Amino acid sequence: MKRTHLPLNGLRVLDAAARHLSFTRAADELAVTPAAVGQQIRALEDTLGVVLFRRTTRGLELTQEGEAGLEALRRGFLQFEEAVRAMQAGQSSKTLTIAAPRDMTGRWLAPRLADYARTDPELRFVLLSSDDGLDFTEANLDLAIRFAEDKGEHEGVALLEGGFALVGVEGGGEAAIGWPGAPPQASEPLLSVADAGLALEAAAAGFGRALVPALLAAGDVAAGRVAVFAREPGPHYWLVAPLPQWRQKKVRALVAALAG
Repeated sequence: MKRTHLPLNGLRVLDAAARHLSFTRAADELAVTPAAVGQQIRALEDTLGVVLFRRTTRGLELTQEGEAGLEALRRGFLQFEEAVRAMQAGQSSKTLTIAAPRDMTGRWLAPRLADYARTDPELRFVLLSSDDGLDFTEANLDLAIRFAEDKGEHEGVALLEGGFALVGVEGGGEAAIGWPGAPPQASEPLLSVADAGLALEAAAAGFGRALVPALLAAGDVAAGRVAVFAREPGPHYWLVAPLPQWRQKKVRALVAALAG
């Protein structure tokens, strides 16, 4: 069934003007001018084909036609408010579902989520792997981390350190350690592993040198487990989400904490 177009702005003005029986006080409530209230009422009268107010010696009076719809109108506004609260209820949840590459989760994301969790005991996290691709519609994701040149089709912010670092241990092997997605190196990899995290572990064990995302290696470099022998430009890790998720208060707070 086709729904009748509702002049919602005019109906809200009618409700305020009927409660105050004054265009001036209605304007104060709605933060508009009295002239704007008068214009909205006249437009509503034209749309409905009825007179809603009359000016008398005693002031502004509501007509019988205007009075007839007020109770139902106010019930309707209450139902609108209930509908809005119901739609916002999901945002009151403090559970965040995040997808990231497995190696990124273990080496960078998990420790930071642990720190963030201490700021609010009600926070809960669901961590998924993005190694097989991202699907925000099927996985009900709030936020994802991707390693790429740009944020892609979604909203996003880059984490601070981009590019690659060639890491290994002083006095260790110099053979190349390869992983899917690694930039090409001068020599054929002596060892190939499943991801950059495993390549970093092999480098830390002295097996050779791995060209891995600089951010992924930052903790191991700071701890002295590996040394950086060279750097190359390259992609960043990005925090990304579709616009509806990106607008959520809980997602904005998490992004600020992770990207800060």
